[in-house]
Amino acid sequence: MKNPTSPLIPVSKLLSSNKPHITPLSQSFLLHTSPDLWDCRFPLHRPRGQHILTNSSVLDAIVRKAGVSPDDSVLEVGPGTGNLTVRLLGAARHVTAVEIDARMVEALRERVENLGLSHKLTVIRGDAMKIQFPSFNICVANIPYGISSPLIAKLLFGSYQFRTATLLLQKELACRLTALPGDSEYNRFAANIRLVSEAELIMDVSKTDFAPVPKIDSSLVTIRMRNGGIIPADLKEWYGFTRVCYSKKNKTLGAIFKQERMVLELFKRSRSKKKSCINGEFVNIVDLESDGEGESEEKEIKQVDPHELEAFKYHK
Repeated sequence: MKNPTSPLIPVSKLLSSNKPHITPLSQSFLLHTSPDLWDCRFPLHRPRGQHILTNSSVLDAIVRKAGVSPDDSVLEVGPGTGNLTVRLLGAARHVTAVEIDARMVEALRERVENLGLSHKLTVIRGDAMKIQFPSFNICVANIPYGISSPLIAKLLFGSYQFRTATLLLQKELACRLTALPGDSEYNRFAANIRLVSEAELIMDVSKTDFAPVPKIDSSLVTIRMRNGGIIPADLKEWYGFTRVCYSKKNKTLGAIFKQERMVLELFKRSRSKKKSCINGEFVNIVDLESDGEGESEEKEIKQVDPHELEAFKYHK
């Protein structure tokens, strides 16, 4: 005979009621799984990208796919209430968590202390984009949506030496980050990232696994540094170069770099012993695409030998 179905009873009532609604075994199960659920103890700020990942299977998979070892020092940005943090603490030697929200910091510290893992955790309350991170050799994080791109740039182009960064990002950003030359998603951001690293799409995560539910799905990406984190280019020149390349979506690179002002600037750079250009930044090459330049620049153009400039065009 089938057991009659019983009405659903909120977990909070089951755990607080004196009535024997559940057995000790089922109560133990609920106590074990409930910490990952969001209890709405305080309102979350959507503009800050505060979305708590509550799917226990996904949380376990992130730590597993990140390859965290017992000797690792982990950096986590945006730990929230600690769903991912407590799993990292169980797998790594030490975790440094950076959180800007004082309410999250308090909730995280209380949870970790109750688990007896406070000695393995350092919590830094502050803006991740303004502070200097302590040394770490692996980064694992569910990054707040609002700082995803600048934080990735800070990790890759800062002075940090680490093995991998396994990050949960908006799906659209993850697709751009892992795009290859020729893909429709490939853009300046992807080109800059590929200069120093390789990015791999690991798995997709449904928006329904978060609380509150965001508007878009997420994806897990692992970034591995190239050449031990050594940047094989002058960054100011590289940033300027890629900005010029992607400034005109409907123009080919040939059309962009055959403009007289652009060729002139490249020519002047080829004759200079210095790596800097106008005002010390290659980024200012972008300004050469606009009209209305001053008389001083027109004089510089007239001072260049036209035959030498034409020879430079064909030589390049």
